[in-house]
Order: sequence, then structure tokens, then C-alpha cells
Amino acid sequence: LLRCWSREAGLPVPGPGGRLVVPLASSGVAVVAEVLHRSAVGWHRFGPPRLSVAQSASPDALAAPLDAVTLAALLARESASGDAPEAGRADASASVADLVERAAESVRRVASFLADRQAAPAGTADGFLDAEQALLLGHLIHPAPKSRDGISDAEAAAYSPELRGSFPLHWFAADPSIVAHETAAGPDVRSLLADLGQFGSSGRPELSKIAGSGRVLAPAHPWQARDLVSRPAVRELIEAGLLEPLGPVGPRWHPTSSLRTVYRPDASVMLKLSLGLRITNSRRENTRTELARGAEVNRLLDTGIASQVAAAYPRFRIVRDPAWLAVTTFGGALTNLDVSVREVPDGLGSAACLAGLVAPQPGIGPSRLVATVRAIAARAGRRPAEVAAEWIRRHIDHVLAPMIHLYATTGIGLEAHQQNTLVARDTEGWPVAGWFRDNQGYYLAESGLPGVLRLTGATESSLAVADDAIVDDRLTYYLLFNQALAPVGALGSEGVADEAELLGAVRDGLEALVTRGHDSRSGLARRWLDADTLPCKANLATRIAGIDEVIAPLDAQSVYLDVPNPLKEAR
Repeated sequence: LLRCWSREAGLPVPGPGGRLVVPLASSGVAVVAEVLHRSAVGWHRFGPPRLSVAQSASPDALAAPLDAVTLAALLARESASGDAPEAGRADASASVADLVERAAESVRRVASFLADRQAAPAGTADGFLDAEQALLLGHLIHPAPKSRDGISDAEAAAYSPELRGSFPLHWFAADPSIVAHETAAGPDVRSLLADLGQFGSSGRPELSKIAGSGRVLAPAHPWQARDLVSRPAVRELIEAGLLEPLGPVGPRWHPTSSLRTVYRPDASVMLKLSLGLRITNSRRENTRTELARGAEVNRLLDTGIASQVAAAYPRFRIVRDPAWLAVTTFGGALTNLDVSVREVPDGLGSAACLAGLVAPQPGIGPSRLVATVRAIAARAGRRPAEVAAEWIRRHIDHVLAPMIHLYATTGIGLEAHQQNTLVARDTEGWPVAGWFRDNQGYYLAESGLPGVLRLTGATESSLAVADDAIVDDRLTYYLLFNQALAPVGALGSEGVADEAELLGAVRDGLEALVTRGHDSRSGLARRWLDADTLPCKANLATRIAGIDEVIAPLDAQSVYLDVPNPLKEAR
């Protein structure tokens, strides 16, 4: 909450030992917190916030520490009053109540996640899954990062990656007349799902008969399945005999960091399911555009659109979502019983979600990235700070650079935030490649649209087409602030290295990218190096405004503001 407010209100954060003072004019008070770590990239650490009725930082005027929910209420009230940043204004009563509710829920869930992990800190031997389960605190610059509206504690135990949950899928049998589907590569999606539904004598052998009867098997997340059968459109299909709920059956699948994409170590694919929970800001249900987008991207990749990027960065890859299937209403609309099929690439065990690598582990140990850097330094007899700067530089060279080059050569921008970025590492722990995963997060600059349509032979694209300037702004937040600067924040906040030195490694990598001409079309990296301010997403203001980022139009998808360029603090 304090990280969000200081960024969005433009409050300067003093160095360690200083005090952050948050004046709240609408309440006639101030909130004061000691600064434990000041971060150029926003990963500040504060002591307990306290209330000062005198709007003063004087220790004599401070009350007892505030809990997070009270702080959320004060900040929401201030934002809704109109005295705070204009972007955060909204209907006062609704915005205050919603933020307080979401923050309280998030705090409660984080407390349970930490208690569970502290009691059983040992992770799984599956490196990919271990990183997916590491996000105990969630997004560190978000007011309610673990808000999950509509899930009980018992369900959370099974459905939460932070609690290492797992569950069997809930299967439905659908008449082919109400099934929409597309397969751009690999086996036909109907056959693939039928194969996944074959469980033999240990499961429900009658599913094999259903799969051979002409009916189509469709999997659902168990929470979604329970909710779907009460929706009128789905009830109508069931009562007409066109859709039959078969129940939970088969082996257990593991939720990844997104909750709705599920993974099984012995399965040939992952499955991205609709999930009608409101997670952070949005209900996570697939739209037809998103389903089609994965197939379009698969076809684009097959045209060789990424060949220039592959020539420069041969190990970079986009994880494909080549097929999808959806049960529709009588009129052809989606019922939100649908699934997008994601490939399981070779070498997945070496690839870890960046968000899981940088995630703090309070009461358990250092982040996985900090542990990796210290281990490399110990083996090589080097200073941890020196290894940290080199790790950052390699991350820029191998993970960020190909994404910028792809945008510069094609106009395709990847919403590669921490959670959608996989970092492939060698046996020592150094980053050697970046992978992107998501069938939703593809932008296409208008200037790149003609080239994409020529390649596909289509008249339109399912990618999120927008003015080049809008895409530039979105990529500045997702690629720079959220992705590239996250390792800087993780290593700096845990005292491994000075952030200024790490930011210097980021600048060096971006300068090299510009020198090689891999930024020539977009000029994005040059802008990051030179600008005094850069556009950044305001997560608190977006939450208070009540924006559902999945369905909102691209130009109003989130609240953005200009903030000081953190790369200016590099040395």
C-alpha cells in the first residue's frame, strides 16, 4: 500500500532511517513510516506505519502502528476525496468499501500462505512447479495482490499454488453441435482431450465410452464447474440433454501461479481454463478473442515472423497455445466452459517463472534469485554484488533483448510481466534464454498490422491492435518496470548489491541493444535510456477505479501515470 501510494502520489522516499510522511488531508491526519530500504525501482521497505494526528513526522505525535486494513481505508478515502492524484478519484463509498474488502482478504490469505510455508518450507523437486508455487506475497506494488473473491478456505487449500494444492479436473460431455474448437498445430483438440480423459480402471472407465460415442469431452476447473451448472445458459444445455456434467475424475493437476493454468508433470500439455473468480482486478474467464489469439500466434510463428529474432537470439521462444475448445450456447455464445491448450516445451525443468525467482520468502529464507546469486559467488570465490550485476546483465541480454527486438522488427509487443516470463537457466543458475507464455498478452502496433496480415493472408488480427504510442507505454511498464527491474529490486532489497550498480548493468545491456540496431524501428530502449519520466501503471488507482482489465478497452485498460525514470539513478 505504501509503495503504491508513494509512487502514485509522487511522494519522495528518503533514504534508510528517514521517514515517509503521507499527508491525508481528507482525514486530517498523516501516516508516518520509517524507511528501512529505499529502492529506485519501487521495492521500498518500511517499518510499521503509524498515525500522526498532527500531520507531522515527529515521534512524539505518533500513535500505535496501523494494520493494513485501516491503512487501506485511509488511503482509499483520501483517493476518493479528490485531494489525491486525479487518476485515483472514484465514487467515494463504493471505492473505499471495495478496496478495504479486497485488502483485508489479501492480507488474510497471505498470512495463511506464510504460516503454511514456514511450517513446511521444502519445495518440490520439479523446478518449474517450485517457482510457480513461490509467490507467497504476490505483486509487491499492488494494494491487494492476493485478493480472490469467491473462494472458501477449504477450496483455497486445493486450488492455491501457494498452498501446493492439486485437484482432479471436472469433466463434461458435450454434443458436437454446441462445441466450437480450433487446432493450429498438433493433434485435433477433441482427440487430445479425449486422450487426457482416458483413465482406465483407476479412474472412470465410462469416460472412454463417452469419448468413443461421438460426444466431446471438455474439462473445467472444479470451482468453475460448480458455478457453471447454476448459470441459466448452461442449465438450458443440460436440461436439453446436450451437456452432461461427469464430475471430478482422473489424476490431480497442479495450479500454476495464474491459478487457472494447470500443470501435470506427466502430461504432454498444460491447460488454461476459465475461472470466474475475481483475482486481483479481473474475472479470469477466456474471451473468444483470447482463445483464437493463441492459434493465430501459432500460425504467425510458423510463417517465420520471428526468424530475424531467432537469428539473433536462437534460444528465445514463445510458448505456444495452438488449440482451444469451448462449449457454446444455442446461439453460439461462449458459456465459459472452455480450455486453451498450451504446449509443454522441451527443457521446461530449466525454466522458472521470473515472479517466482524474485519473490520474497519472509520467515523462510532469501528469494530464489538471491540464493542463486550467493551460491554462484561462493562457488566462484567472487563478490555477491559482482555476480548480481552480471546476472542482471545476462538477463537483459538473453531475456529482455529478444522481446524488444521482436517488437522492433514486427510491431508485436509481448505483455511479458514477471508472471508471464520464464527464465531458462544453465546448471549454474545463470539466465541463458527468455520464454514468453500467455495467449492473452499480445499487442500489435498499428504500424505492424499490414505486415502481420500479409503473412497470415487474413483481413484482421486477433492481437490487441493499438496506436504505436499506446503499445510503447504498455511495454514500458510490462517489460521495463515489471520485468527487467524486478531482479534489481529483489537483489537490492535483500542487500546483495547496491541498486545503482545493478541499474548500471541494465543500462549497459540496453545500450548494447541499441548499438546492435535491435531497437531501430521502435526506439523503445533508447527512450528508456534517455527519458526523464516514463509511463507506469498505477495499480492502486486502477483498483480504486474498479477497472476489469480483461474486458476494458485497451486505451482505458488501466490507469497510467508518468514517474521518474529509475535508470537515471544508474552508475
